[in-house]
Amino acid sequence: MVSPSETDRGDRILTVPNVLSVLRLLLIPLFLYLLLVRHADGLALAVLLASGATDWLDGKLARALDQSSRLGELLDPLVDRLSVVTALVAFVVRGIIPWWVAALLIGRDLVLAGTMFVYRRRGLPPPQVIYLGKAATFVIMMALPVLLIAAGDSTVADVCSPIGYALLVWGTALYTWTGILYTYQAILVGMTTPTAESRPTPHA
Repeated sequence: MVSPSETDRGDRILTVPNVLSVLRLLLIPLFLYLLLVRHADGLALAVLLASGATDWLDGKLARALDQSSRLGELLDPLVDRLSVVTALVAFVVRGIIPWWVAALLIGRDLVLAGTMFVYRRRGLPPPQVIYLGKAATFVIMMALPVLLIAAGDSTVADVCSPIGYALLVWGTALYTWTGILYTYQAILVGMTTPTAESRPTPHA
């Protein structure tokens, strides 16, 4: 049985981690403006790094301050995906990464979003997050600022270019592989678990 205190914690909205997630959400249009309109790569890089830092910080604070919430569980991954997708699209527009890399990464997320219907129809929670998937996201988020630095014209840019592309290739491979694992898991659930509507109703 869930205690009142646990219910209160789950229903909280105004928490430090949630505020940081909203801040990251607000940084997305600012990043796009700086990168695509102003071509202020230095400021765009600062915003991208700030977004990554708050992403790391909100999870730490949620545990340290005991401020986990249902809103945070939904908001944090949503902002993560929006941040990655918008950054990828912006990088394609600027010619920093090839379009097919962005298409592969975004397509992976769209496929996994579709698999969520398998779990919902069966009254099941989403699958547990695979640690390798978190690592893949981290590698990609590391690759993006390095690639942005590499887009400049300097010795530092020349050094960062192979590092950034190596991180992007490695992160893309891991991201795609974990997407295959999640999809396979959803297929198994779909084949072995009946939907909630088809389950026999228990007699009183």
